[in-house]
Amino acid sequence: QVQVVESGGGLVQAGGSLRLSCKVSGLTFDVVAMGWSRQVIGKEREGVSCVSWDGGDTDYADSVKGRFTISRDNAKNTVYLQINSLKPEDTAMYFCVADIACPPYDSYLSADLGYFGQGTQVTVSS
Repeated sequence: QVQVVESGGGLVQAGGSLRLSCKVSGLTFDVVAMGWSRQVIGKEREGVSCVSWDGGDTDYADSVKGRFTISRDNAKNTVYLQINSLKPEDTAMYFCVADIACPPYDSYLSADLGYFGQGTQVTVSS
């Protein structure tokens, strides 16, 4: 059984930073690409970023380029999302997804693929 568990969300002021973590079990982590997406209640889920199995390829949504950095530690079965220069429009539930194609950062959404976690809430105050 695949388990995807996100952590690290919280309430921060605009301009602040957060580091989201996602630990995966139940699959061979070091051969699958990983990604992050986010969703605001009432809106469609949107892709944010992805990283290839070895960390060699990454891809980002235009809205987060230069502010978000995805990385992974295969020894810990964990993927990270460093979020800097947070904006109120970054407020959303952030979901980690395992076993996707990468790049692009969002193809799995239309194909309903991947294993998702329960999400971690990021709230940015202005």
